[in-house]
Amino acid sequence: MSVFSDAISNFLAPIKNLLDDDSVTEIMINGPKEIFVEIKGQVYKTPNQFEDEATLLSAVRSIAQSVNRIIDGDNPRLDARLPNGSRIHAVLPPMAKCGTTVAIRKFSKEKLSFKDLVNFGSLSSAAARFLDVCVHLGKNIIVSGGTGSGKTTMLNVLGTRIPKTERLIIIEDAVELQIHAEHVVQFETRKPDEMRGIGEVSIRELVLSAMRLRPDRIIVGEVRGDEALDLIQVMNTGHSGSMGTVHANSPVDACTRLETLCLMGDTKVPADAIRKMIASAMQIIVQCSRYHDGGRRTAQISEILGIDEHGRYIGRDIFKWVQTGRDEATGKYIGEMIGCNYVPTFYNDIVVNKFPFQKNLFAPPEWAAENGTVKKKAA
Repeated sequence: MSVFSDAISNFLAPIKNLLDDDSVTEIMINGPKEIFVEIKGQVYKTPNQFEDEATLLSAVRSIAQSVNRIIDGDNPRLDARLPNGSRIHAVLPPMAKCGTTVAIRKFSKEKLSFKDLVNFGSLSSAAARFLDVCVHLGKNIIVSGGTGSGKTTMLNVLGTRIPKTERLIIIEDAVELQIHAEHVVQFETRKPDEMRGIGEVSIRELVLSAMRLRPDRIIVGEVRGDEALDLIQVMNTGHSGSMGTVHANSPVDACTRLETLCLMGDTKVPADAIRKMIASAMQIIVQCSRYHDGGRRTAQISEILGIDEHGRYIGRDIFKWVQTGRDEATGKYIGEMIGCNYVPTFYNDIVVNKFPFQKNLFAPPEWAAENGTVKKKAA
């Protein structure tokens, strides 16, 4: 069954088999004659083709019309969420030199859990239990990573572990999160009217509304603008356990990225003050990565400890994924997530609240300590 209405499906007939294939997570159209797909993290070229540029352009315009958007010479970019939850982005020539360029990201219909992430090899059982404890303790969590690294999947799983007694407000540019909890309110931004340029509702405005709607926790789906300052203020003003995602290559880079985003707007807050606010708000950063073998894994789980005398963020890895080999037959990396010999500063909270998490789970395996993968603790 197609993910689009029958009318639109007629225009998209050349890629209907790709749309209906649940193993395909993304469809990338580079002009009418070149179409790629992503399957299990790997990109493959397909034999599918559109008849010509005009046929592909008609398909894109039909999709835009179905979601009340315009794409034409004056508005050559389309960024939209489709009724089934898929996300589409398109760019028209002459900006797109190879012809109309489109990416359709399909989201999994499965409700994943920590157990699934462990089975997939993305997390160790100890790391999954630790993150579960962090959610229940109300630790602020940022999920960091690149495009397609699994940030949304991780945030979905974290969100489902929020206690049922708490009121959760989710704010996104386009609804992607599918957090299955008992008390969830979802907000979505609105772009300005393309003809009159009015009617926009931004993430910043929705965060301000959320603050007045008695939230226990607030989740900002993707932080990519000056709304970063609002999320940091949320985390620092009694809404512990709030979450968000950000594009960054490491936990410390995530803090720097948030700082940069906070300074993008017209804020009058000094940079040093923002840095201190971020250092105070950030507690746990989950770094997601997509590796060259196509696998999406949790690369690091780190605690942010503030800033040093030089104004640099201090992060300590609690768990990290270490590659130990490569399967010659499949090309897949072999490795495991290990403890980093670091006990988080809030471990006493785990003990006091009687969560069954032993301190020895933070210790690395013997091979990692012996070969220097993880530093041994000082005597």
